[in-house]
Amino acid sequence: MDWRLMVTTFVTIFIAEIGDKTQLTTLSFASGGNSRLQVFLAAALALITATGVAVLAGEALSRIISPLMLKRGAGLLFIILGIVFLADTWRSPSPPPAASTQASAALRHTTRV
Repeated sequence: MDWRLMVTTFVTIFIAEIGDKTQLTTLSFASGGNSRLQVFLAAALALITATGVAVLAGEALSRIISPLMLKRGAGLLFIILGIVFLADTWRSPSPPPAASTQASAALRHTTRV
């Protein structure tokens, strides 16, 4: 067994999953008074199944495309998505919070009186 691959994969996936929507959904189910053991087992089974699908898809793709090209393609896709997300935030700035909007409106109203 390649322990370096095992540890690298574990650490990478573990860090990526912290605060992830899957973890937050699991937290929500567990806090709803349901059996924590059932929630844990169901969430673990779902993650194992999703990971199995990813492994099988990766294996199938590696028969068609070289692993190096897959890594480069995945890296390029992450870079493109990062650029798209950054461009979207610069193009459409987020609206100010409601409290500051109300405060600004109240301030404009009092200065007109």
